[in-house]
Amino acid sequence: MPERAGMDAFAHLGSDLRDALSDRGFSTPTEPQRAAIPPLADGKNALVLAPTGTGKTETAMLPVFDALVAARDAPGDPPREGISALYITPLRALNRDMMDRLEWWGDRLDIEVAVRHGDTTQYERSKQADDPPDVLITTPESLQAILTGSKMRVALESVAHVVIDEVHELAAAKRGAQLTIGLERLRRVAGPFQRIGLSATVGDPDEVGKFLVGCGRRDPDREGDRAFETVEVAAGSRTDVRVLDPEITDRDTTLAGELATDETTASHVRTIRDIVAEHDSTLIFVNTRQTAEALGSRFKTLAERDRENAGGGADADEGVADPTEIELHHGSLSKEVRIDVEDRFKSGDLDGLVCTSSMELGIDVGRVDHVVQYGSPREVARLLQRVGRAGHRRDLVSEGTVVTQGGDDTLEALAIARRADAELVEPANIHHGSLDTVANQIVGLVMDDGEIHAREAYETVTNAYPFRDLSEPQFQEIVRELDGNRLLWLDEETDILEKSGGTWQYFYANLSMIPDESTYEVYDMSSRRQIGTLDERFVVNFAGPGETFVQRGEMWRITEVDEEEERVNVTPIPDPAGEVPSWVGQEIPVPKPVAAEVGRIRGEVAAALSAGSTPAAVAGDLAERYPADPETIATALQPVVDHVEAGHPVPTDERIVIEGYGRTMAVNAAFGHEVNETLARLLAALVGQRAGSSVGMDVDPYRIEFEVPSEVDAGDFREVLESTDPEKLTAYLELALKKSDALKFTLAQVAAKFGAVKRYREGRGKFGGDRLLAALEGTPVYEEALREVFHVDLAVDETAEVLAAVQSDGTTRDDGIELATARERTPLGTAGRSSGTEFLVPENADADVIETVRERIQNDRVIQFCLHCTDWTQTTKVRRVRDQPECPECGSTRIAALNPWDEETVAAVRAEEKDDEQERRTERAHRSASLVQTHGKRAVIALAARGVGPHNAARIINKLREDESEFYRDVLRQEREYARTQSFWD
Repeated sequence: MPERAGMDAFAHLGSDLRDALSDRGFSTPTEPQRAAIPPLADGKNALVLAPTGTGKTETAMLPVFDALVAARDAPGDPPREGISALYITPLRALNRDMMDRLEWWGDRLDIEVAVRHGDTTQYERSKQADDPPDVLITTPESLQAILTGSKMRVALESVAHVVIDEVHELAAAKRGAQLTIGLERLRRVAGPFQRIGLSATVGDPDEVGKFLVGCGRRDPDREGDRAFETVEVAAGSRTDVRVLDPEITDRDTTLAGELATDETTASHVRTIRDIVAEHDSTLIFVNTRQTAEALGSRFKTLAERDRENAGGGADADEGVADPTEIELHHGSLSKEVRIDVEDRFKSGDLDGLVCTSSMELGIDVGRVDHVVQYGSPREVARLLQRVGRAGHRRDLVSEGTVVTQGGDDTLEALAIARRADAELVEPANIHHGSLDTVANQIVGLVMDDGEIHAREAYETVTNAYPFRDLSEPQFQEIVRELDGNRLLWLDEETDILEKSGGTWQYFYANLSMIPDESTYEVYDMSSRRQIGTLDERFVVNFAGPGETFVQRGEMWRITEVDEEEERVNVTPIPDPAGEVPSWVGQEIPVPKPVAAEVGRIRGEVAAALSAGSTPAAVAGDLAERYPADPETIATALQPVVDHVEAGHPVPTDERIVIEGYGRTMAVNAAFGHEVNETLARLLAALVGQRAGSSVGMDVDPYRIEFEVPSEVDAGDFREVLESTDPEKLTAYLELALKKSDALKFTLAQVAAKFGAVKRYREGRGKFGGDRLLAALEGTPVYEEALREVFHVDLAVDETAEVLAAVQSDGTTRDDGIELATARERTPLGTAGRSSGTEFLVPENADADVIETVRERIQNDRVIQFCLHCTDWTQTTKVRRVRDQPECPECGSTRIAALNPWDEETVAAVRAEEKDDEQERRTERAHRSASLVQTHGKRAVIALAARGVGPHNAARIINKLREDESEFYRDVLRQEREYARTQSFWD
């Protein structure tokens, strides 16, 4: 039967294509090819959902090539002279792969295929403009550029087919929303064309299909070329995933010493390395670049050890005698490094590749026979996409292992694996109605024609599915904003939009909707090669001459930071410890359904234990339903067992537990990242308002931790949850966000896309976010910034449902949520997941790193301020501070040590009448002075460290130690903790 179906699918193609298929060795089509080629060959729009490696590219392009051959060879018709087909991918690296894969077909069928992206040379661009290829492989941003070029615009009139690869990736991003309007602009040039989307499995294929074809609600023929078919190949039934939390062995104890880490991490490294050794080619996915670097450095250490043992003739440890070659791949490595490791993996020179989401998409690295996911993948879609990279080239089941670290991490991975098998995939999070995208594309439409009537521009924009609900008043406000920012000229009498002096410059500076955040290029001074990039935030927080960090799995010492050139010069060192760069925007949010299933497992376990079952029996029962051995599950359940034995109420999907005392409180809520983030902002704002003080927060999918004033207790949090009207949640959140750094940062980025301010570059001192907010409140710029924060970080509707369920408490609804309290911190409340970095970075820095920290702090500047006379201040380096500072004016030893930019605290102390903020500053200054008066210069050193205030400085100073190195280790540990949690406290 499959063979007959395959013959039928290929029968829809012409003889030239069938001959080419035979030459290429295509005897039987893959599953998506069998289902999708017939409708595509008939010219229909289609969304093809299938795992990576199942021949999706050929699924789309064989019918397109066939149509191009047929059009070229049709009797009497003049041959097309322009571009007949576009193949759009989200990554330049995918463009390179597609060119390699499609070039053979082009040569065989006499069809010219070319690539166009940001790195394409001017010579190639001119050549494409003068002699357009038949098929152009490009990116969404390059499409924006070629739509406005006079020659390329003529070439685009011939477009009859557009293929969008990895459409699920674009659907969840603003650049995808921008592309949907770009396709409508292309439609104005070329007329209706066939649209083909290639996607991984998503939970709402109909939504993604509409995203692909547009809604055309103002088109009279909207039922025609806007129709589409969905072809879906089940992914869950094609994957075999097991979850494993490795046991610690004797080998791991030895290995921990070699790797300067703990035994748990050593067991993870050993287990993954053993899995790689058992297979021919393994992808090792991690969730952050930090984890990739830290894990990669361990593998390189072991490979070097094995090479030395083999070279020296010494016996290596059992199981590691042969070097296992594992390299790194992520987006902050240079293009040359990425291409090198891709080619080496593809050729078989590498056994494994540690990678982030950079390898989720269809970059061709040859056949993969196993996938390791290190830590919970956080989402069902991500697990299917990653594990789906294995096995398909031989139509085999994709095999994967999720290596976890117990507790929440393991239970979450189990829930995701079960949901993947049941095809319970998350929906695509489409950016609906992003106003800065509209602003960008209005300017694009003006660039296309030189001038356009506002009505025609509005109809073009709203034919794109994400903007179908954009109102005319909203559109008019955006146009007026653009006119006011001189990005176009609005003729009020005719409603014609025309180019202005700023149109051209703005448009080409804003081809992309990706936020423009500065990165520093990292250069190895020994080889003069670029090894990667660092986000500006990491450079500002940590990078200084002499400091060490990990990149490409190797250790580097910074020799120079060039601010003007945005360049960091480094040299390699054999250092066993270093800081792992903290790249921005990498946290993968855990969806509410996944977190809720973890909550349900907890509830089920608690009920079984209360009924007299044993932990081992419970683990055995769960092992029959979830893909893990009983030992792995038993380890994961230990915090639940401890919690039940201590007599605490267990937080589940139907019970929130508020716990803690003093200044630390926690709300245990198994609702996922976005709901918990929303709850956290609501609780922090309202509890803080009642207490008259700020409340700090830290969020994970299962608990929210708060730093609160001493007078706040669990009852305050309970009261907010029980009394907040769910209908007013949006209004409360708007107020809570108004002064947040998240909104100010987003507002600055959105304002740049509207042309309201120069492009914002985070990290170069304070931008004046308050002034910007005040100036733009009530404009489309502010409206879009607020919408984006709500869309990306929060889940208002789901959180309103939680509040309603709490307030019903099951009395009027079946899905009521109980509130419970615990007067102390509980096993589950304190069992939060470690970040991907923390459990891989050594606990103690070595002596060289400690010396670097000491020198850096000694060279930092500090304000000395006398609180007795308040007349004397002096800014000096820490190394020049006396062992017991005193005021030269009055002789007092009440000297505060302040940050060198903290002139506001000096002014606050001197002020006769103080507001609340000045009172807080004054109090901190007096606490600082008390520490300096008691502990002298040691207090000044602690206070000069980054993110160490008087409270933490006192803890560091009062700790008993054997030597000074331990003091600086504690300072460094506190600095790292501040850097990790800074976004929550800002």
